[in-house]
Amino acid sequence: MSATLAHEDPVITPDMPTLGQATKVWTRIGLLSFGGPAGQIALMHKELVEDRRWIGEQRFLHALNYCMLLPGPEAQQLAIYIGWLMHRTIGGLIAGILFVLPGALVMLALSALYVAYRQVPAVDALFFGIKAAVLAVVVEAVIRIGKRALKTRAMLVIAALAFVGIYMFHVPFPVIVLAAGLVGWLGNRFAPHLFAGAAHAGAKGARTDTLGIIDAMFERGELRHTRPARWHPLRVLSLWLPLWLGPVALLGVFTGWSSVWTHIGGFFSLMAVVTFGGAYAVLAYVAQAAVGTFQWLTPGEMLDGLGLAETTPGPLVMVLQFVGYLAAYRTPGSLSPWLAGGLGALLTTWVTFAPCFLWIFLGAPYIEILRGNKVLSTALSAITAAVVGVILNLALWFGLHVVFRQVIEIDLAGMRPDFPVLASVDWRAALLSALAMLALLRFKAGMIPTLAGSAIAGLLLAYV
Repeated sequence: MSATLAHEDPVITPDMPTLGQATKVWTRIGLLSFGGPAGQIALMHKELVEDRRWIGEQRFLHALNYCMLLPGPEAQQLAIYIGWLMHRTIGGLIAGILFVLPGALVMLALSALYVAYRQVPAVDALFFGIKAAVLAVVVEAVIRIGKRALKTRAMLVIAALAFVGIYMFHVPFPVIVLAAGLVGWLGNRFAPHLFAGAAHAGAKGARTDTLGIIDAMFERGELRHTRPARWHPLRVLSLWLPLWLGPVALLGVFTGWSSVWTHIGGFFSLMAVVTFGGAYAVLAYVAQAAVGTFQWLTPGEMLDGLGLAETTPGPLVMVLQFVGYLAAYRTPGSLSPWLAGGLGALLTTWVTFAPCFLWIFLGAPYIEILRGNKVLSTALSAITAAVVGVILNLALWFGLHVVFRQVIEIDLAGMRPDFPVLASVDWRAALLSALAMLALLRFKAGMIPTLAGSAIAGLLLAYV
């Protein structure tokens, strides 16, 4: 994003946009938010900092750093935060909902089309190619995040232990996140020399002198809603916790605690709390649970869902909606499968994104307290390092299920790693995966062109 940060001398835009004007901009951002969090954050920076000067550079980056401390999609949370700064709670709601809504509607339609036409040979061939590109995208994510996160030997060790824990011993992702945060906290306290240079420092070299409307209003002593009131935490928690978890509790009471609806609501509510490190990190645990524990879908279908999510606007964790759709579609109970699938997708989307509003509305007034907190930053860095190991596990898991038709789990003295049956190798999948990685890593082709090219290549190879 550094290339987008440099611009002309600071200019303060004189007029605060109305809520209607802001809504139009948030709609535009929601419709154009392709390319994962990096692309989404760059888009918001261009629209809000460079083009419209609604928020200054320094405050934008500080808000982004705060959102990166939170579980969930940081780009959506950044939109909620800026919307809240400008127009209070209603502004945050509009910004956050419009950031997700276009992608949610597209993913719902794609999920329905998927279950209706997945077995058509041409569609199957297209998804065959998309899977190869998805593998390349995840490998690229490992490299990109690894370069940023693994700055010290201590971080390398944490990443390696996280990989061994989740791949060899199937340690749950939440346990890995908590353990890494604890290691970072203890390391900063008792062995700071081992973690020196690991803390998140924001965007180095970025100019931070650009001011915007919001900054001018702060200087004039306005924006009183940004000052935490005495009962602020209690008010926010009493409203948003029931809104978030109330539907899950009601489903448990009326449908039973072992119903698919309760499982969907409970499982994805947990994911909303532990999704540090972005979508790729949590996907490893989702794949592990949704495929192995709940058996809602197959490994290949999990790859298909990620491929669909890569091509839609909005946060990449929208793939969870696809999982929720298939889970409810296949166990509809007395409902129509199509209605059950839609309700499953809606429930998943709600429990995934409702907490994002809770985190922002609860913590944003206290954001200044977090400024320069080295202990918290080191703990976050340790979590990010562990996430690299988790994403590496995801890449290996995807790779085994893309390139090989058969994968088995082997028990080795308590360790249960997956191993491929070498005779089941699929040369077409291996070739497409190699070409997709070459396009992404060597020629910087971009995600959407790589996905499209792989899909077409998959269609052509199906007739070889």
